[in-house]
Amino acid sequence: MAAYPLYDVAIVGGGASGLAASLSAARAGRSVLIIERDVALGLTILATGNGRCNISNAHLDPARYRHPDIARAVMGRAPERELAALFDAVGIMTCKIDGRLYPYSKRADSVREALLGAIARRGVEVLACADLQDATYGMDEAVWRLELSVPAAPLPAPKRHVGDLRARIRSDRKELRRAARTPRSVRARHIIIACGGASEPLAGLFGLPHIGEKPVLCPVACTPAHDTCALERLDGLRVDCRLGLVRDGEELWAESGEALFRSYGISGIVAFDLSRRCMTGDIVEVDLFCDRAERELAALFEQRAALLGDPASRGASWFDGMLAHELGAFLMRCAGREGARDGAALARIAKHLPFIIEGTTEHASAQVRRGGIPFDAVELPGLQVRPDIAPALSVCGEALDMDADCGGFNLAWAWLSGIRSAEALAR
Repeated sequence: MAAYPLYDVAIVGGGASGLAASLSAARAGRSVLIIERDVALGLTILATGNGRCNISNAHLDPARYRHPDIARAVMGRAPERELAALFDAVGIMTCKIDGRLYPYSKRADSVREALLGAIARRGVEVLACADLQDATYGMDEAVWRLELSVPAAPLPAPKRHVGDLRARIRSDRKELRRAARTPRSVRARHIIIACGGASEPLAGLFGLPHIGEKPVLCPVACTPAHDTCALERLDGLRVDCRLGLVRDGEELWAESGEALFRSYGISGIVAFDLSRRCMTGDIVEVDLFCDRAERELAALFEQRAALLGDPASRGASWFDGMLAHELGAFLMRCAGREGARDGAALARIAKHLPFIIEGTTEHASAQVRRGGIPFDAVELPGLQVRPDIAPALSVCGEALDMDADCGGFNLAWAWLSGIRSAEALAR
């Protein structure tokens, strides 16, 4: 048994939460090993914020999370200040755009490199390209033994694309798929599961309960209630609007922002937030003039009719200078089907364009997965698995059943839950 290396903490997963956990544990003087299936650590960070890495939000409102009370308990009373200290400690300078926090570089790769440099300085060891095959806990020694499958030899260095990180990752992943593998064992006094939004295999390995996962923060598939062919004409059009979620005649949620019409429905950040809340058969109402009250808009339309003439006689051109031509044509077709002729009726339609929700779509590119290990299996705020389920085991990040709106909330949860899971070891 002594031949196998022993660590204080083994962290399964080297994404945002795993990196935060490793830093916190190493600062507390623990010996740390990160076990990562992919070819390198922190690769999921590269895709956040469209490559700019929306690392947090200036106001981490617990109400933006799936379980607000749990988010509040885990993230603490001053999560913004705590994350500012974390970013300062690893050398990440931030800037604020519309309440969202980004690295000053506006580059996700600079965030990743800062974190990798920080864990290297702290002596955190890394074992990449490693699949966890089995885990057993020795009660006598109070130690986990982890059986891994790793490449039998180092992956060959890429012959091309040396300076292109994404090309190098693709090359390494290709080599990893065809690499011969060999078993390897390590031991750890404590395990932290930080595997992200695909936690079912690890939950099974450690005997943990698991809630089936599904993608969220993705586009919404829907059909216009009045013109089923409209989306093909609107495909690719961006518009600042308000989306309101209506169920059984009651508006349950609304948010303003930029939406992107696609041939299958609506995309964009505001639609991603909608995807966390909608159900098949719900109605999403699009308000094309969210900066104006309906009465004010009706008066504006009446003035415009006096200037340009009757909307029905002018068609889509009546909206020239106000809406994109195809969007104006769509609004006119909806007005015609409802028999709207005066400014008040046209304003009502423009602020309540109904789309019937069919579900979510483009799941492969979803930013977050809902589900995972339930919170009744862990203790708060340290996120240790209950001792009656498994000993010396913690969970953090997206491996837990927590998700949040766009805007840096999900990465904030990853950083802070990773820190909490490591802090609990010191206690």
